[in-house]
Amino acid sequence: MKVNDQELLDLIRSPFTKELGFRHLIETFQKPVYQVIRRMVLTHEDADDLTQNTFIKAYKALDRFEGNSSLFTWLYRIATNESLTFLEKKKKRFFFSLEDHQEKLEASVDQSPSLSGDEIQVKLQKSLVKLPDKQRLVFHLKYEEDLSYEEISKITGTTVGALKASYHHAVKKIEQELTQE
Repeated sequence: MKVNDQELLDLIRSPFTKELGFRHLIETFQKPVYQVIRRMVLTHEDADDLTQNTFIKAYKALDRFEGNSSLFTWLYRIATNESLTFLEKKKKRFFFSLEDHQEKLEASVDQSPSLSGDEIQVKLQKSLVKLPDKQRLVFHLKYEEDLSYEEISKITGTTVGALKASYHHAVKKIEQELTQE
């Protein structure tokens, strides 16, 4: 059953259909939320946990959702914030230098069964993990999810100009990395 944002919100806000509505919300958005998180953190276990955390936070905050954006945008914002916070905590907790963190991410690209593909795809994934977290997120949302800068701005809380600059820098770094090899 396909429902729009307003129908989902109506189901969720009714005490009689709240559970059903939230179940529909998860069924509708779980896969795309998981994918954006997975591209950021790379490991299935971490992405799975963060996806669950995203929906828990969404559930707790649904009463405060004002509808200024779509549910998709709102959930992506929660997911990206969860991912960026997780990556920051992980770097601090394990005292990773930037190089150590990149090496660990590259190693997980080599070991990840979901990232199988030809050699150029692996090279692209390895160059993506070398990007700063925010640039990787912007690149993923723009290039792979094909979102507009306006949508990404709502998700990340960043200006369109800053997003364009971030995307441009990410593309240049990826090009440089791919042409070096």
